[in-house]
Amino acid sequence: MFFELRKYYIQKGQKDSWIKYMEKIIMPFQISKGMVITGTFTSKSDKGEELYIWLRRFNNQEEKEQLYNDVYESDKWKTEIFPPIPKLIDRNRTVVTIIEPTKNSVIR
Repeated sequence: MFFELRKYYIQKGQKDSWIKYMEKIIMPFQISKGMVITGTFTSKSDKGEELYIWLRRFNNQEEKEQLYNDVYESDKWKTEIFPPIPKLIDRNRTVVTIIEPTKNSVIR
């Protein structure tokens, strides 16, 4: 098991719109495809920029690849869900980190 920690830089003035889009559109769609979203957070960068951070859990690499395919290769994602995203976050600055819980971690 491992987690994917994703950090997004929110476009200026779009924090509320981004959170609403994530909670009403993106997360329900991804969950319907089998994604396990274990947490969502906001923060600020060292420069005061708004950040959105979220965690997704995968049992193994094969599951991750299948879920990525099911979500990101779907027509709904490509034609409906994805198009507004670049107006809400700076996709060029997205940071994705794979993390593994230690044996005593409460998040599993």
